[in-house]
Amino acid sequence: METATKKSIQQKNYTVNINNAASKKVNILMVDDHPENLLALEAVLSSPNYNLVCATSGKEALKCLLKQEFAVILLDVQMPGLNGFETAKLIRARAKTKQTPIIFITAISQDREHVERGYSVGAIDYIFKPFQPEILKSKIEKFVEMHEKYEEEISKSEWQRSVELKEVNQRLNRTTLDLRRTEALTKVIGETLIDTIVTFDDQERILSVNPAVKRMFGYQPEELIEQNVSKLFLQMIGKNGEKSSDFLSLIKQGVGKVVESVALRKDKSDFPVDIQIGETEIEGRHIFVCAIRDVTERKQIEEVKKQQFANLEHIVEKRTIELLLANEKLQQEIEERKKIADDLFVSQERFRKIFESSPNLMAIISQENGTYMDVNASWVTFTGYSYEELRNQKINLQDFIEEAGGHSIDLEQPIRNMKIQYKTKRGEMRAGLLSSEMIHIEPEPCILFVLTDITERVLLEKEMARLDHLNLIGEMAAGIAHEIRNPMTTVYGFLQVARGREVSKEVIDLMLDELNRANSIITEFLNLAKNKVSDKQMKNLNTIIKALFPLIQAEAMRASKQVDLDLSECPDISIDEKEIRQFILNIALNGLDAMSSGGKLTIKTYAEEEAVILEIKDQGAGISPDILEKIGTPFFTTKEKGTGLGLAICYSVAERHQAEIDIETGDKGTTFSIRFKANYR
Repeated sequence: METATKKSIQQKNYTVNINNAASKKVNILMVDDHPENLLALEAVLSSPNYNLVCATSGKEALKCLLKQEFAVILLDVQMPGLNGFETAKLIRARAKTKQTPIIFITAISQDREHVERGYSVGAIDYIFKPFQPEILKSKIEKFVEMHEKYEEEISKSEWQRSVELKEVNQRLNRTTLDLRRTEALTKVIGETLIDTIVTFDDQERILSVNPAVKRMFGYQPEELIEQNVSKLFLQMIGKNGEKSSDFLSLIKQGVGKVVESVALRKDKSDFPVDIQIGETEIEGRHIFVCAIRDVTERKQIEEVKKQQFANLEHIVEKRTIELLLANEKLQQEIEERKKIADDLFVSQERFRKIFESSPNLMAIISQENGTYMDVNASWVTFTGYSYEELRNQKINLQDFIEEAGGHSIDLEQPIRNMKIQYKTKRGEMRAGLLSSEMIHIEPEPCILFVLTDITERVLLEKEMARLDHLNLIGEMAAGIAHEIRNPMTTVYGFLQVARGREVSKEVIDLMLDELNRANSIITEFLNLAKNKVSDKQMKNLNTIIKALFPLIQAEAMRASKQVDLDLSECPDISIDEKEIRQFILNIALNGLDAMSSGGKLTIKTYAEEEAVILEIKDQGAGISPDILEKIGTPFFTTKEKGTGLGLAICYSVAERHQAEIDIETGDKGTTFSIRFKANYR
């Protein structure tokens, strides 16, 4: 009794320890560098049984693992510093955390190589975002259950070792006591057992029976003493299933085994029993101890179980057929969904490739708050803004102006090829054709913003119009110059002859001055002629500039201004020296006129990509947009005594030399940049 009590106490203590372990919260580590993702995981896994620990980096996660143990680790792949793979590798390198389950959760690294790498560094699962909360929660519950069982097994093992040590000590103390109690316990057991205990000799004579025989068989114990033991059995069933009335032979075969038999009551009714035979020898006499157990209830239960099993088999078979049909239908649905998903993926890839490689400026704008969701490379190139500067920033509609009305655009309605002006990061206004379309992306309503840059085309159209104008004027100049110069030559000769006669000298000089001026205008007008023949030779641009420098410097000093030369080594190019001299003088003198006293004019040359660049920069107040559009137009001038032919001649010279003129102007001055082709002949 004492032993049973102690075992009961030990079992109770073990149960208390297990319950304490079960009531303790299970630690779960969540690692993600985005707080919103950690918040989402906390919402999914929130439970009174879990202690959710958050870490925003791999380094912080490793510190948490040094402080406490975790049932499972949820680890993001893409993180600054230590990424998810490196963190998992360090966790697996530590003996204490080597077996801790790791689940990777990612929205970006979904390629097969990333998944394989995740499993190679020790992950037991790899989940893509967005994930199903119930699936993730179910997986975590299973890992927590495994962790609790593992903790329980450790506690049980420690408890068993403690119990074994106690039992060894107790066994030593019980040995003497057990010897004293054996006889008393045997008597008590015999009286209290529900099984009938019969002892008999090798002559099959009953030597003793316990009180249970009365309840089981209906006999008083004393009625069976010295009776043949076979009186209690209708028949015996051998180990091979054979039935026999030779009780003693079967008894000897069944020593130490459980044998089925049919027992016979005093009222001649029979019932199934299990008998277990033990044999001993006392003073040379073989004694058998037979334990008889009534198994009527068990047999009845077995029959019921057989019937239930047959019914269950029928239900399982029916259910299996239903599941097979449902599985076949589900497989068809899976294949259809996979095809839809594949088609959607192909469509998305096509859109992505078109979006990224399009030469047009393309952007996706959120219809809800007007922020940039994505832009393509052309948008970044043309506007000058980086992707990071635009991402999640609200679009400034003031940067996109309708050319027709001068108002900012309205994205509420779809737009088709609207001609607009848009502003770049540098403040430059460029021309474009704008189209927009309402679309839905996952499933937010958005605006697809497509802008075709036509700045170069607009400039080309203006340049072609200006060249057509110049061509017309040149043709006019070639025609009328011949008709005007001959009469003027006659008049000029007459006036020279008449100079010494009665006509006053002042009048003659005045006429000569006017004729010289008219002749100068006609000469400059002739320079506009497109069919004018140039005498081009290989010359060095720096040599021409150095020859002109004293003249330009003298003009600058007269007005208290400065001229600087910044000449780099340049190759010889094919040019008409006289025309280029006039070209440089016209632009340089215009630059000096544009500056106030103290201003500095810089003439710079350099070679670049098979071209020679001439830059003439002043420090004037700049050129207004209205005037800038008309520069180079014959007879257009802002000077009081100007002819309006200087820059027109420069553009005509540039055209004959196939040179390009670019003008940059602002509050700090104007720069004329002329690009001559180095290999032009």
